[in-house]
Amino acid sequence: MTELQQTPLNATHRSLNARMVDFGGWDMPVNYGSQIDEHRAVRTDAGMFDVSHMRVVDFTGDRARAFFEYALANNVGKLQTPGRALYSCMLNSNGGVIDDLIVYRFADDNFRTVVNAGTAEKDIAWFGQLNAEGGFGLTITPRRDLAIVAVQGPNARDKVWQVAPSTRSATELLKPFNAAKIENTPFGELMVARTGYTGEDGFEIVIPATEVCAFWDALQRQGVRPAGLGARDTLRLEAGMNLYGQDMDEDVSPLDAGLAWTVDLNSPRDFVGREKLEADGMQQAFVGLILHKDNGKAAGVLRAHQKVVTPQGEGEITSGTFSPTMQESIAFARVPVGVKPGDIVQVQIRDKALPASVVKLPFVRNGKVLAG
Repeated sequence: MTELQQTPLNATHRSLNARMVDFGGWDMPVNYGSQIDEHRAVRTDAGMFDVSHMRVVDFTGDRARAFFEYALANNVGKLQTPGRALYSCMLNSNGGVIDDLIVYRFADDNFRTVVNAGTAEKDIAWFGQLNAEGGFGLTITPRRDLAIVAVQGPNARDKVWQVAPSTRSATELLKPFNAAKIENTPFGELMVARTGYTGEDGFEIVIPATEVCAFWDALQRQGVRPAGLGARDTLRLEAGMNLYGQDMDEDVSPLDAGLAWTVDLNSPRDFVGREKLEADGMQQAFVGLILHKDNGKAAGVLRAHQKVVTPQGEGEITSGTFSPTMQESIAFARVPVGVKPGDIVQVQIRDKALPASVVKLPFVRNGKVLAG
């Protein structure tokens, strides 16, 4: 049996009596007792997640911008100021999603990406292949010396500033999808990004692996609640955020995964997968579902791979859960083009066909219910 990989916070999670699970080959906390309480802490106050299993990769070289213009479906030409970030899919030649990632530009010759844990080695190999084939001449450096902590919630930023006051002046005016590097903090050099995977405000903080345990402990003393993979999943689903491997993969176009907004087909640049996307267009719609209640009670729980029956044909749920915020069963589904918000569809749950409403995503953002 292959030994599970561990983040630098592994012993800390275990000291907090976290329930640990195998998450794509990593030993990760699913919760620390109550997934519901962790979810609500993020929606109402502040919670923190160990996301150090994700991989930071640095890129340096004169043609770094040109490399990302070719490698990504979104356009890094939008990144004009230092620290500006962009969410994008990285596609194969068939238009399928190799990975979704965030790229940060600090200068035209200095970029950083954060890629998913389960695809990290594949991504790094793909970066290397594109770099060599295109003659970009970049130095590509996977950073195994860094950890990442996501601090999320309406009070998250204030609590980070209490723990690391020297970060405040550099990040107080930071707009969403921007980052700053701060050298003189009690925890060494930090990259503080105003990004997240919960639908709430907050920071994702890249920190030296040697300092992350002290940082985590300091945040906990300020009342930031540790949260695990369970709350991370319900939060991201409420927020309408895709999960790689469930809502898209190498066989799914971003146009069929509700990610058309991340694909720039307006600029004249060439990028990997563009030709296939333009030839095929959108083949399926990506929508939200809310299961109808039966006498005021949940009739079931929407889960991945359940069949969705519509007047236009069949579809399938890609992610589903019971929403702690809405107290409803919610899901993402890939359905035939023509299905739209306001429609009623039938979801096959065990031996029953149960009605669900089609809604526009997201379900919840910044603590407010937007769908339903």
